[in-house]
Order: sequence, then C-alpha cells, then structure tokens
Amino acid sequence: MKSLIIFLFLLTGIAMSQNLKVPSYFSIDENLSSELNKIVSNLELDKDFNVGEDGIEQISLAVINLTGDNPKLGGVNFDNFIYPASVYKMYVAAEILKQISQGKYSLETVVEVKSPNDVDRSKEIKTDPRPLLQDGDSVTVNYLLDLMITRSDNSAANCLIDLADRKNINALLHKYNWQGSEVTRKFLSRKFEDPGYEKIRGTETCALHAADFLYLIFKNQLVNPWVSMQLKTFLGRQLDNTKLVAGLPKDAMFYHKTGWFSFWTHDVGIVDDGEVKYIIACFLPLREEDALPKLKLLGERIHQVLKSKY
Repeated sequence: MKSLIIFLFLLTGIAMSQNLKVPSYFSIDENLSSELNKIVSNLELDKDFNVGEDGIEQISLAVINLTGDNPKLGGVNFDNFIYPASVYKMYVAAEILKQISQGKYSLETVVEVKSPNDVDRSKEIKTDPRPLLQDGDSVTVNYLLDLMITRSDNSAANCLIDLADRKNINALLHKYNWQGSEVTRKFLSRKFEDPGYEKIRGTETCALHAADFLYLIFKNQLVNPWVSMQLKTFLGRQLDNTKLVAGLPKDAMFYHKTGWFSFWTHDVGIVDDGEVKYIIACFLPLREEDALPKLKLLGERIHQVLKSKY
C-alpha cells in the first residue's frame, strides 16, 4: 500500500509538471541552464525565501538566447508560479492594444478615471513629472498605457483592466497556453474589488510564460505586428532603471517591465546590445532593498555569459 501511495504521488507530480509545456519553437539549452544555476547559486538566490504569510517561495528565472538561428531556453525554476507584482501590467496592455487593433476604440479615446480605481498616493517613479490620476480626470488610452508601463502606475492599470475586462485578458493568455497566469486582481484592496472578484485567488505568473510573451513580441507575433511593436515601444520607455538594467552595458537596449511590492522584486525584458540578443525574465521573492544589488550582478553576469559563450 505504501508503495502504491508513493507511486500515485509521483504520478500526480509528473502530471502537474506536464501541464506547463515548453513551446516547441524553443530548444532547451542545458549548458545555459547550468551557467544560470552557477550564477544563481553564487549570488545565494538558490534557496527558499520566507515571504511572510504566503510561506516559502523560490526564484523563477528564464533566459532565451536569440543570438543564433533558433531560440534556446535555459533557466532556474522557470516553471515556478509566483506573485508578479506589476509585471502583469504588460498582459493588460496586450489586450488593450489588441482591442484597439480590432477597432473597438483608439489610442486617443478618452477615458474617465473613477474611484476606487484612483489608488496611488505617491508616484512609483519620483522623478516623473506627470501628476497622480484622480477621480474625474479625463485622459486618453495612450496616456494610461504609458503611465501603466513606464511609471508602473496602479491607478492607470485599474482603469485599463476595467476597459479591457479581465475575461478578455485571460482569453488572450489562454490562446497562447499561458494557463495559470490569469489576471485575477486589480491593484486595490479586496473590499473595493468588482463583484465576483472579492475572494478570487491572487494573480500569479512564471518566468516561462513571461519570457514566451516577450519572445512573441520580439517576433512581432503577439496578436499581430502592430500590437507587438506598440507594446515593445512602451516597454522601451521604461523609467525604472534600478534592477537588471543596472548591470547591463550602457549601450544595451532593454525593453522591459519591472515590478516590486513587499517581498517581491522582478524585472523581465528583451536585451539587445547590437551583438547579442536575449530575453530575461527574473522573479525574485526578495524585498527591493535586498534584491537590487543582486539583480545588478545577475544582469551583469548573465550578459557576460551570453557575450562570451554564444
């Protein structure tokens, strides 16, 4: 009986792991994964992290080497689902841009900000001169998209989640087999959530899904070329340059989205320095003050590996 229980447990674990499939257009690069594991271990990021009442969490890291003819995937726990903080705002942006490309409205369509969506009381990027959104403000969809991606504005994100509708956002994610990364929450207290969302699970994603999302943008295949290029443009104007980009060469372009809240600090994006191109998706269960020096070194060392060995 004990052997049967163990067998069933292992079988269940295998089935669960098979639910998250690596897309066939990626080749698994074991050497890249080995190098990434060495870097992660050296930076002491290969351990269990206590994230308060949410328990124990681990790093989720994926790198896609784009320099050769075929995309090669490596990583550390890239199938680990983790709270993404503001990184999932890029999923919201994709559905908004999709709806624009379908003619439902335009970038210049005016949207009214309504409470309780106007949650921000301080700017995520202190140097950004644009004022905080307030109840009754009338702004364009383009303005909201830029605020949401470049400044990681939560009020803008709430407005755009309403405009897109979470069911539509998640239908888009499911189309690309990113089940488990559904956008379930707005950026506000549960007591202000829409009916039906008050007790829903928190939003999660994994490095594999985020990296695959960015890969489709890179290939101009996320929805269509217009959506992909528009989103890449927004990501290229990111104002938060305190994380992975701090370790990249000054002449490298990084199209990215960051996220940080409480125990989580993340950065995901497309790197292009003119010689090497790759995607990196890193989710760290660390407070920002502890994560920033680690992310700088992580970005620096991953770039060195791809530059010297590929």
